[in-house]
Amino acid sequence: MSMSPLTEDRTAAPEPGKAPAPATRPPRRSAHTGLASKAAVNGILALTALYTLMPLTWLLFAATKNNGDLFGKPGFQLGDFHLFTNIVDLFTYNDGVFGRWLLNSFVYSVLGSLASTLLSIGAGYAFDKYQFWGKEKLYGLVLLGLLVPSTVISMPIYLLASKVGLVDTYWAVLIPGIVAPFSVYLARIFSEAYVPDETMEAARMDGAGEMRIFGSIALPMLKPAFVTVFLFSFTGSWNNFFLPLVMLNNHDLYPVALGLFNWNATLSQYPEQYALLITGSLVSVLPLAIAFVCLQRFWRSGLTAGAVK
Repeated sequence: MSMSPLTEDRTAAPEPGKAPAPATRPPRRSAHTGLASKAAVNGILALTALYTLMPLTWLLFAATKNNGDLFGKPGFQLGDFHLFTNIVDLFTYNDGVFGRWLLNSFVYSVLGSLASTLLSIGAGYAFDKYQFWGKEKLYGLVLLGLLVPSTVISMPIYLLASKVGLVDTYWAVLIPGIVAPFSVYLARIFSEAYVPDETMEAARMDGAGEMRIFGSIALPMLKPAFVTVFLFSFTGSWNNFFLPLVMLNNHDLYPVALGLFNWNATLSQYPEQYALLITGSLVSVLPLAIAFVCLQRFWRSGLTAGAVK
């Protein structure tokens, strides 16, 4: 029975007397093209790093100068190394008010970020592992908070705080910072990636309660997520400016960002604050840099898991 042309084997041997057609090879990528691509990528990364580090580099150079050097020497030139003198003057100026501002920032950032992280991890874990009425609608309401800028709700928060007498207190800055919709969103993603449902079922079969499962099993598994959410919350709280500006009138309660802004606003009246403002800005950056360097191992692993998920 003869085969139709549509079903013939297309890999049949070539006709006698004809050489087989040479196999087509994919075009090779030129070595020069690969080097050019790498050079372009590395060049863009180098320019980005330079653009990012330039303000910090200028700040480091400027912190070594006194008031005269700040206006008499180029920006990227070292002064006569007055850095240690500037630091001593910074922490002794006006009865050490800068040290009080720095301590306030640690209170607002560390305590507020710990409370916010625990609440966000618990909320994200609950949204991921439990089923309850209106779960997705409530989660959508939480995500809706991502669309609202914090500056928009600062005035309503101020009016609410004034009703209960919290204005011009630590609580006026701490309490609003505890709720973080973006942290809840991250916590749910990490809970899906790090906490298997099978582990929870095995713990329930062994008689463990829900609080024990969360505290003894889920929370240790969520350590990278905890550090990642904490760093985001810590950075946002440390750089928080508008809410303390609205809530606080007492200078002793100012965070460091608001205190430096107050010094900058009075430079025309107190020109000796130029060097103090520069040095204070450098000192205020150091806690963020130290936190990222010390916790970068957990932070990078957490971001990688969230990206894969």
